[in-house]
Amino acid sequence: MREAPVAIIGGGLAGIAAAIALGEAGHAATLYEARPRLGGATHSFARNGLMVDNGQHVFLRCCTAYRGLLDRLGGAGRVHVQDRFDVRVLTSAGRCERLRRGVLPGPFHLLPALARYPLLKPADRLRAMRVSLALRRLDPTDPALDRTDLGSWLAAHGQSDAARRALWELFAMAALNVGVEGAALGPAAMVFKTALLGRADAADIGVPSVPLGELHGTAAQTAIVRHGGAVRLSAKVTAVEPGPVIMVDGTRVKASAVIVATPHEQAAILVPGEAVPGRGLWSGLDASPIVNVHVVYDRRVTRVPFAAVVDSPVQWVFDKTRVSGLQDGQYLAISVSAAERWIDMPTAQMRAVFVPAIERLFPAACQARIIDFFVTRERRATFRQGPGSGALRPGAATRWPGLFLAGAWTDTGWPDTMEAAVRSGLNAACLVRRHLKNEAAR
Repeated sequence: MREAPVAIIGGGLAGIAAAIALGEAGHAATLYEARPRLGGATHSFARNGLMVDNGQHVFLRCCTAYRGLLDRLGGAGRVHVQDRFDVRVLTSAGRCERLRRGVLPGPFHLLPALARYPLLKPADRLRAMRVSLALRRLDPTDPALDRTDLGSWLAAHGQSDAARRALWELFAMAALNVGVEGAALGPAAMVFKTALLGRADAADIGVPSVPLGELHGTAAQTAIVRHGGAVRLSAKVTAVEPGPVIMVDGTRVKASAVIVATPHEQAAILVPGEAVPGRGLWSGLDASPIVNVHVVYDRRVTRVPFAAVVDSPVQWVFDKTRVSGLQDGQYLAISVSAAERWIDMPTAQMRAVFVPAIERLFPAACQARIIDFFVTRERRATFRQGPGSGALRPGAATRWPGLFLAGAWTDTGWPDTMEAAVRSGLNAACLVRRHLKNEAAR
């Protein structure tokens, strides 16, 4: 008798990765997504003739699982990866500096850039280089690091407020979606060791050159079907029962295994307490918001493809002109992490803050006319990666045979990123294959 398909609940990157991995291994999977699209937190929508990404998502060369998924989706040629890590750093005072890796092997490739980083005083540069070497000696899996905040550790190692703002927060906030004072040292150490202090090319930045909906959503559906799977959109799963069985829009559906690949809030509702007695602790992961400010000008205001910003409400700015399909003018997207201050602020008030801030960064914007200004808000963009959060992240297995968890919030060894989501899906798919093999041997 042919086995029932594996049921995967959630059509984000974790569910997509699991479905494709199972299909490649010869196991049919049906992916259930409550929304009318795939992609989860990475999606696009149409606005005034443009294709708009809900937010700017980037990856690094060290994100091997995510890059592998892109290969399977045929998307490797639809992203651009830097030949060498190179970030322009702008200030509200009009300065434009640069952090660029050198030719030395890792972990020394960034030390020359730190040694001459103009936004730090000479003494701060020396201390920053010493801290970089100290970070390499940390073990991100040490439970003590999960209980320590990054800000306290940096302060104890002589990092001034200016150094934290102009250097450490640039990357910690982008990677962890929380400020250095609220970030757990464990995941922060993992980010710095793997990306900035590991292989010389690990931190080279990759940026999509097509809309996210095309890169992840439509391509994923095609790939899943090509491997013998199925996708059911606008299909709401309300329960998981022994068997395993899932309830989909009021109908009981038998599955050979189930992967719950939803955010932790939904997973806590779907997963029975008998399967994961500690599921009530997942609420402690909480959430951290991201806000994206979108501004369309009638002319070009900068030649910078993307940049980090310090001492400004703008954190990162990206040129989305080509990706969106804009023919005339320029479209800038401002990405703001740890956005509690902005998440409920009316758009008109945000415009009054961000338009002058952009003009201070790019004076040409003062002469440009704004064609469109809007804000996208991800209230629960990631879980809050603060002290103690690592201990709350569950593994993929549960007490129920055939029921598994996936999602960037599970224990992947990575912070809540696209890479973590894909890794979680691949791990869950591996456990499903092992489970099905054991079942077949009985």
